[in-house]
Amino acid sequence: MTTIDWDAAAGSFGEEPDHGLLDPAVRDAWAGRLESWLPARRGDVLDLGCGTGSLSLLAAGQGHRVTAVDRSPRMAELARAKLAGTGAEVLVGDAGLPPVGERAFDVILARHVVWLLPDPAAALAHWLGLLKPGGRLVLIEGVWGGVGLSAARVTALLAPHTERVHHEVLSGDPRLWGKEVDDERYALVARAEPPDRHTEVVDVHLILRRGPDVLLARRANTGYGDGLLNMPSGHAEDGEDVREAMIREAAEEIGVVLDPNEVRVALVMQHRGPGGGARMGWFFV
Repeated sequence: MTTIDWDAAAGSFGEEPDHGLLDPAVRDAWAGRLESWLPARRGDVLDLGCGTGSLSLLAAGQGHRVTAVDRSPRMAELARAKLAGTGAEVLVGDAGLPPVGERAFDVILARHVVWLLPDPAAALAHWLGLLKPGGRLVLIEGVWGGVGLSAARVTALLAPHTERVHHEVLSGDPRLWGKEVDDERYALVARAEPPDRHTEVVDVHLILRRGPDVLLARRANTGYGDGLLNMPSGHAEDGEDVREAMIREAAEEIGVVLDPNEVRVALVMQHRGPGGGARMGWFFV
């Protein structure tokens, strides 16, 4: 975390081309990017660490309902003046825990904010909780002058909450910064959707051979396929290695105690059960 007197910095904050967006070319470049990151339909946008409100003004100009938050009263004052007449609301508060109560948003926007927070992981989790289902978290960050957070680091912080993260490199577009830059600058657009990994039931089957003979067991008291013959089999339990599962099932099903070195994988088969559910079958000899 870096300590900066933002009230003292507020007066000159807009002099940076990408802060004040006073140059029409820089402003148009940011407006184009913002339009691609925000929903096409009108939505509720929360701009965190809004500074003097330059991005808030662009979002409001694109038809969105904007709430802006900055911890600096002076920054918030300048943002209110800039956003006058747009219907935007400007609040003074901590970006990590914005003072918005139970309100939910379609988009949360934060530019060069995450790297300043004392606990970025907690803040990102909280922000995602403020989004409506399917909402977007738009983060503009970078690494410059030896400070900041890399895209890989922020993506890793988002991973427990969502797998839908779009990474957009910004350092190659000098129009955004009013100059050429050679450091890492990027945008991440994350969707408020929990990780939804494809899952399958994992079966283990034993082909137990003695010369040309193969041992089959008759199913009983299982509720599925009772009376039919099958190879000794079962399901891998949560956290269990498939080889361990096979050894356990052999002992439980037919009373055969196997050493791990005695079994080898003969086949792995992905298929669907009679009910249509996805399954992965591991066959051991």
